[in-house]
Amino acid sequence: MDTFRNFTSLVKTFLVLIVLFAVMLSALLAFRLVSGRSLGLRSFARDQVYTVTSHGRALSDSSSIKAASTGDDTNIVFLHHSVGRNLIDQGQVRELFTQSGYDFYDHDYNYLGLRNPDSEYLGYGYNVPHDNTDPDGLAGIFSQPVYTLPLNTFSGLLQHEVVVFKSCYPVSDITSEERLDEYKAYYLEIREVMSQHPDKIFILVTPPPLNPAETNSEIAARARRFTDWLVSDDFLAERLNLFTFNFFDHLAEDDPASPELNMLQAEYRFGTDSHPNIEANQTIGPRFVEFVIQAINEYQQFPFLR
Repeated sequence: MDTFRNFTSLVKTFLVLIVLFAVMLSALLAFRLVSGRSLGLRSFARDQVYTVTSHGRALSDSSSIKAASTGDDTNIVFLHHSVGRNLIDQGQVRELFTQSGYDFYDHDYNYLGLRNPDSEYLGYGYNVPHDNTDPDGLAGIFSQPVYTLPLNTFSGLLQHEVVVFKSCYPVSDITSEERLDEYKAYYLEIREVMSQHPDKIFILVTPPPLNPAETNSEIAARARRFTDWLVSDDFLAERLNLFTFNFFDHLAEDDPASPELNMLQAEYRFGTDSHPNIEANQTIGPRFVEFVIQAINEYQQFPFLR
C-alpha cells in the first residue's frame, strides 16, 4: 500500500510540474505575440525542459538514494562548484570514502548535477536556485520547506545522512565590514535550520582564499576573520550535528611577515587563478576525508540525537 501511495504521489507531482511548465510557456508566447519582442524563448524553453526533466529524474530516483541511508551515516552528499570538483577528482576524495565504506555523492553546478558513488553523473540535480552557493544562496536553500520527495534543493540534500556544503572563492572577496556582517547573519540563519534536523550531520567547508592577484591585505584579513568565526565556538555553539572544515586555513599563507598573508599559498596556485592547484588538492583531499569521517564518528557518540 505504501509503495502504491508513493508511486501515486510521484505521478501527481510530475504532472503538476508539467502543467506549470505549460502555463509559463503559454504566458511567454502570449507576451511575445503582443509585444513583438524576442524573449530568448528557445533558450528559456530548453532550460525549463531541463528543469522539469531533472525534477522528474530526481523524483523517480528518490527511493534508491534514500535506500543508501541505512542509519549508519554512510550516505554523504557534497554541494560544491568547480573548486570542490577539483578537490574530489584530484584529491581522490571519492576513492578514499569508498575504501572506508561510505557512499559519496556530490552535486556540482546544475548543468552537471549529481554524481553517484561510482562517479557517474545521474543526468539530474537538485536544482540549486540560480546556481547560487554563496552565503545568501545557501541561506535560501536552507529556508526551503522540507518534503519527503526532492521537490527542492534542501529536500534533495536531506535524502542523504551527511550534508557537506561550501561556497567558492569569490566569497573571500569581503570588501567591507558590512559584507562580513551580512555573511555572518546568513550563516546564523543556516545554523538555526540545521538545529531543527538533529538526525542529520552538517559539515560546512569554508571558502578558499583568493590568489594575491585578486585581493589585497585588508580583504584577505577580513576573509581570515570570517573563516575563523565559522570554526569558532561562538558559531558552532555546541551544536552536536554541526562541524566546520577549515579549507581556507589549509590553503592560505600563514606567515605574518609575508605580504601574501591570508592569500592562496604560492605552492598551491598557478598563475593568477584562485582555483587551488593539483598539489593543493592532492594534499588536502585526504585531510578532508579524514575530517568528515571523524565528524561522523563524533556525532555517533550522541545516539539521542536520532
